[in-house]
Amino acid sequence: MWDSLQEQVALERRRLHRLFSVYRPLLEKCAASAPDDIELSALSAMLHSFYNGMENIFKRVTLELGDPMPGDESWHKELLDSMADATGNRNAVLSPQLRGRLKEYMEFRHVFRHAYTFDLRWDRMKTLVLGCEDTLKLVEDELDRFFRSGPKGG
Repeated sequence: MWDSLQEQVALERRRLHRLFSVYRPLLEKCAASAPDDIELSALSAMLHSFYNGMENIFKRVTLELGDPMPGDESWHKELLDSMADATGNRNAVLSPQLRGRLKEYMEFRHVFRHAYTFDLRWDRMKTLVLGCEDTLKLVEDELDRFFRSGPKGG
């Protein structure tokens, strides 16, 4: 199960890197100047995909290691929160600080799903957009630490 989990997480990591590869020209442009409305829509879709990738990793960790998946209407938040806590089956996956940072991406995804893209504002998205690659790097560092720690009880 541990090897399978590592393979599944590696696949998600490759997909996240591909996401940034596709959006690289737009990310570079937006580091220098504010995006127009169409670019803002594209960036919001990228942020949505980015957090979906994070959540896919968290679901894989939960299911593969035998922890219960949260099931009520706040399951997204509970899943993220659970990654910063050890369980009987695993060590903590994320630090509380990184969980807090990822919470901002989760909250943006909720806004994205319920808003018209023309209502999105660059001043509220800029930090998330320009910080998403650094955030991925931090997540990968913590995932590497998690996998180096080995299976709990193993």
